Amino acid sequence: MNERRFTSEPRVLVRDRVLLDRDMTGPANSQRPELLDPAQLNALGGLEIRARWVVEGFLTGLHRSRKKGFSVEFAEHRPYMPGDDLRYMDWKMAARADKWLIKLFEEETNLRATIVLDVSKSMHWTGSPARLTKLAYAETLVAAVSLLLIKQRDAVGLIRFDDEVRTVLPPRSRDLHFRRILAALSEPGAGTGSDAPGALMRAARLVPRPGMVIVVSDLLLDEDETIKAVQVLRGAGHQVTVLHLLDPAEHDLSVQGAELVFVDTETGREVEASVGDVRAAYRATVDEAIGEWRSRLAGAGASYEPIFTNAPFVVPVRRAFLSRQRLP
Repeated sequence: MNERRFTSEPRVLVRDRVLLDRDMTGPANSQRPELLDPAQLNALGGLEIRARWVVEGFLTGLHRSRKKGFSVEFAEHRPYMPGDDLRYMDWKMAARADKWLIKLFEEETNLRATIVLDVSKSMHWTGSPARLTKLAYAETLVAAVSLLLIKQRDAVGLIRFDDEVRTVLPPRSRDLHFRRILAALSEPGAGTGSDAPGALMRAARLVPRPGMVIVVSDLLLDEDETIKAVQVLRGAGHQVTVLHLLDPAEHDLSVQGAELVFVDTETGREVEASVGDVRAAYRATVDEAIGEWRSRLAGAGASYEPIFTNAPFVVPVRRAFLSRQRLP
């Protein structure tokens, strides 16, 4: 027999569901803050304000489980049993068909999630003064996803790492915890390396039962060791989503100049090259690297999405919550 859980009171929707899959380029949507160019949004206020604007179009109960309870959306009927709360009796059905049935509704489920944020030196880079650095983009993204999770009563934690783990906040679901996340995002980082495996192992210890781990990084790190860490998380039952942050200039090599010196921000290594000579080969190499990450992460059971720093924040937030929906 299937077990059902019941909530004590029906909840009330506070706003309509946002139709995330509709066309987001039309004039009707041009004033929605979460659809603005990220650099424009960044100029409108501090991190907390930006995060709250990004989540404005989302419902607190956007994602629900298949478990049935007395909650928001009607799911099905079941026969009345002595002791059931008569508030949930379908009186219309009783009058019309002489059947005593109780209404069941979709019940929101809670999870424990951890966001793993790369704050290494390479994340401080941007290919244009008109765009946010990868880290500035990531911080608004992390704040928005954290707020959405907390608003729907999910617990969210944060791990920040560069060449070592800089911040560890265990998952919590209280509103005050969002302030702690904002404070942690303002802390310094920018080590010369990226210890993603160490950070992912800390994430595994923070979430004792199956939950969700969201990795936000430019993935300029050890691929083999990172995949092994992801496999450990998946083996423990966690849903893993990797959001690969890329500046558009990293993909297209859209820099000007005949002869330029390219510097690795983390190792200091310098390479002199002619942009015209290497642009096509460079783009092919980047596409190959993206394909390799996609293939290996899929093989490890993780979701993968490349995110460009000129994309509106609604794009990566939607990706994170599509992963949230896939949880059982």
